[in-house]
Amino acid sequence: MTNFHFSLEKALNLRRLQLEIEESKFQRQAAALLELDRERGGMQASRADAEAYVRAGVSAYGWDLTALGAFRQHVQAKQKELALRRIDGEKKLEECRDAMLEARRRCSLLEKLKERRKVDWNIALNRELEELASESYLAQWNAALFRAKVQA
Repeated sequence: MTNFHFSLEKALNLRRLQLEIEESKFQRQAAALLELDRERGGMQASRADAEAYVRAGVSAYGWDLTALGAFRQHVQAKQKELALRRIDGEKKLEECRDAMLEARRRCSLLEKLKERRKVDWNIALNRELEELASESYLAQWNAALFRAKVQA
């Protein structure tokens, strides 16, 4: 009786490591998208605060309105940039997701193969134990039969 040994254990460990790497990439990319969303929300809040500040002023000076207009243009340009970065980030996230799912599939295949081989090993082990038990019983039975003949 030998211990169970999966010949592809190193390959399985490599697949698990690849899966961890792909999951990590996916999580980092998802976090990057969330950061872009936070940045976009912060820009919108800044724009709303600036507009509220100018509107709340008792008298609006020309430079205030000029600065507000320039800030609006800056926010608009920044939001376009963030929107483009978000589209690019979504593509990258989709690529990371696909790579992660493929790594998960490859890892799962090896894990299922290992499990099947372990089941087969257990069946063979149980057969071997059953054979040993049968042989032991027969040996004891033959010994008892022999003793009975010798004593008779």
